[in-house]
Amino acid sequence: MGKATSVILSAVRFWASLVAILLGACTIGGGQPAGRPLRIAVDLPLTGTETRAALPAWNGIRFFVQTHPTLDGYAIELVTADDGAAGGGSASPDRGAANVRSFLADANVVAMIGPFDGAVARKEIPLANVAGLAMVSPATSNPCLTRDVYMPALLNPARTPISCKVAGLPPASDLRPSHANNFFRLTTTDELQAAAEKLHVLRAAVITDHELYGQGLAGAFNARLVRRGGTVLGHLDVEADNTDATQFLKHMNEAGAQAIYFGGVSSVGCAIRAQMVSVFAPGEATPFLGGDGIAHDPNCILAAGANSTGVYATAPIVDAASLPAAATVIGEFKAKFGRPTDFGPYTMLAYDATATLYAALNRAILAGGGRLPSREAVTAELARTIGLEGVTGVLGFDAAGDTTNRVVSVFEAPGADPRVPWKFSGAVDYSLRLPY
Repeated sequence: MGKATSVILSAVRFWASLVAILLGACTIGGGQPAGRPLRIAVDLPLTGTETRAALPAWNGIRFFVQTHPTLDGYAIELVTADDGAAGGGSASPDRGAANVRSFLADANVVAMIGPFDGAVARKEIPLANVAGLAMVSPATSNPCLTRDVYMPALLNPARTPISCKVAGLPPASDLRPSHANNFFRLTTTDELQAAAEKLHVLRAAVITDHELYGQGLAGAFNARLVRRGGTVLGHLDVEADNTDATQFLKHMNEAGAQAIYFGGVSSVGCAIRAQMVSVFAPGEATPFLGGDGIAHDPNCILAAGANSTGVYATAPIVDAASLPAAATVIGEFKAKFGRPTDFGPYTMLAYDATATLYAALNRAILAGGGRLPSREAVTAELARTIGLEGVTGVLGFDAAGDTTNRVVSVFEAPGADPRVPWKFSGAVDYSLRLPY
């Protein structure tokens, strides 16, 4: 695994850079906001199964606003809505769409932060796009939210691109009725997750869970491994109600597999990790690799049981906790939010999402002579974001709205205790050059 490049390692302390970019426009402090209201909407799954990651992200947004309560004479107000499904479960696209409609009805809402989930984003983007409302997501990573190609040619073993339509997803162009982009995100895209360079794996078997997300990860892993001179020895697709992969694992062991790559989510994959103990050398001797469908999930540790050591998972994010330049802000956050569960992998990404929005708002307000900026003006300024020093690195967006800080972090399961945080294991930075 390559080291994070100097773009990340040289990130300077956020406060100083924000002052330089916002020209002193933000009032930093804990006093009560004063001035005209300027509302930023927030849409996250604050209830349901995604709260483990989403609530710490919400805390990152709130912390930024608490420490920057005013901007250019405006009092910043958060209008927060929950897109969690009623009765629990994953985020609800329909509920997210209803939230966006309520945001649009408020003339003082000039932009929004969110959503957290790709399916929700597909419902929300067209509504916000028609109204010119900018969206800044701290978490979504599906490629088809920002482009029409699901899998680039060099990551498809057939060496042809796979379109979003072929993959069963609406392309980004269909999500934007105005033909202008209004969606920006600070996570990179899923096809970059399939990184196994750090473990020097050259002979691997692949298992997927029959879902599109996992198939995409597995396809990218396959292509990347072959380009590095490696071999995928076999591929098994399992159903969620039948995860017995023992016979396949035996065949792959006989073929000399050094690792298993799993494309999918914890509820399927980590039970397969437990099965490996009867076939392969346990623990780190035979790594089990996957993506953010298993990363940081205590349920994965529970399912893997005694064989949870040696589980490695990528996430399409910068691990702020591993950056020395982020230590001061993280320390200040933890002094304010004292519970261990208040901070998570997406906290500082959400903090930086708020920072990019503040910077765009500042430029739009100044350009408009101090008037409340139009939604279209804020969107235009977000599209111009480049070189903003943030907690998670140097921030900017490309023409599609994707982050230019394209970092994938690798995490290792901590062992058999699901309460222990996963360990940062390294990062690959694709900011200067994509692997395809």
